[in-house]
Amino acid sequence: MNQASLFYEDQCSTLHFEQRALSRGFRAVAGVDEAGRGPLAGPVVAAAVILPEGFELDGLTDSKKIGPARCRVLYPEIRRNALSVGVGVASAQLIDRVNILQATLIAMQRAVARLAPSPDYLLIDGITPLPVSIEQLTLKQGDSRSLSVAAASVVAKVIRDRIMESFDRAYPGYGFAGHKGYGSRAHREAIARLKPCPQHRTTFRGVREHLEGL
Repeated sequence: MNQASLFYEDQCSTLHFEQRALSRGFRAVAGVDEAGRGPLAGPVVAAAVILPEGFELDGLTDSKKIGPARCRVLYPEIRRNALSVGVGVASAQLIDRVNILQATLIAMQRAVARLAPSPDYLLIDGITPLPVSIEQLTLKQGDSRSLSVAAASVVAKVIRDRIMESFDRAYPGYGFAGHKGYGSRAHREAIARLKPCPQHRTTFRGVREHLEGL
């Protein structure tokens, strides 16, 4: 049965939730997080990470708190030491078709499905459980409370940044390498000037106003 926890619990370390699951007999605990729910362009990218028991990595926490440079340093350490890493991507077109929440859940499911070994317990950042038959716990601000979720946050962030940097080369003028698709003033001005490109989310405010004539 899936479990969802919307409330904070006392914990001694960022491995509290992993250790509790292992003490209940689970063997492969995966943290799951995403990057890119808010931007006006590009995909939402999810990652799922299974860390070895007792794993430590100095400075690993929510990717939004440590910045892109530190994420790039931590990323290879996570990939090298994790028991398994899975990544799932939901394109801007899919986001427009099913909405950002559903696309995020699809990306997370894809990430979980690419784990080997398969997880038997999930720690998911946020409040929405995944529609999968795996025992799970949702955690508000999970990327600050669970090391596995923090690792997934870093992996998703680094991979999404790389995707947006490739889009910067494919669609020059929008500045994707700098703002990564978020709605900065420069990005909004570029959309107004150049009109949306195929990587923009046409259902998002800031983009849909500029679709006339395309």
